[in-house]
Amino acid sequence: MLFSRTKSELPTAENALKGRPDAWFNLREKHVVLDAPVVTDEVPDGYEVALFGLGCFWGAEEIFWQKPGVWSTSVGYAGGITPHPSYEEVCTGRTGHTEAVRVVFDPTKTSYEELVATFFEVHDPTQGMRQGNDVGSQYRSAIYYETPQQEKVAREVTERYQKVLTEQRLGDITTEIRPASETPYYYAEDVHQQYLAKNPFGYRCHANTGVRVPRAS
Repeated sequence: MLFSRTKSELPTAENALKGRPDAWFNLREKHVVLDAPVVTDEVPDGYEVALFGLGCFWGAEEIFWQKPGVWSTSVGYAGGITPHPSYEEVCTGRTGHTEAVRVVFDPTKTSYEELVATFFEVHDPTQGMRQGNDVGSQYRSAIYYETPQQEKVAREVTERYQKVLTEQRLGDITTEIRPASETPYYYAEDVHQQYLAKNPFGYRCHANTGVRVPRAS
C-alpha cells in the first residue's frame, strides 16, 4: 500500500531521480508502420504536433498511428523532472513523467480538435493517477499543448466533455493541461516504439468511459 501510494504522488525536484544529461540509446530511423521517421524533432512545414498522456503508451500509440492525417507517432516521457529517464525509472514514479504519445499530423487532413476528442474517448480521464489496473503517476491523463490555439481547443473540448460526463454521473476530468514548452519530451527506448506492431498480442489498456465527445460541428 505504501509503495502504491508513493507511485501515485508526484516527486519534487529534491527527491526526483537524477537521470542523465544526454540520450543514452539509439532509435531506428524508420517508423515500423508509417512512411515516416520515428524521431520527429524536425516537423514538415505545415504539420503540427500533439502530445498526450493517456495510460500505457503501447496501446495509445497504436490508436493514433491508425488515425487519418497522422504522419508519424512515437512514445516517450513528458511532464516530469528527470532528464533522459529510462522506462524502469519512470515506472518507479520518481521521475514525475507520464507515458506520452507524440503525434505529428497534417492539419489539412485531420484537426487538433479531432485528435483531442479521440484522446478523451480512448481512455478514462477521470481516474487520476491510473488507468484501469495500471496505477501510478506515469499513467495520468495529460495534454501538453504546443500553441495558444491548441490550448484553446484543448480546454474547450475538455469543458464540453465534462458536461456530458457530469450528466452521466461519471466524475470530474483530472487531465493535466500544460504547455509543452514547460515539459521536455524524451523519446522512449526503441523496444517501446510501435510496440504493438512488433508484438501484436501485447498488452493493451483501453480503460474508457464509453461516452463520445460531442463535436463542435
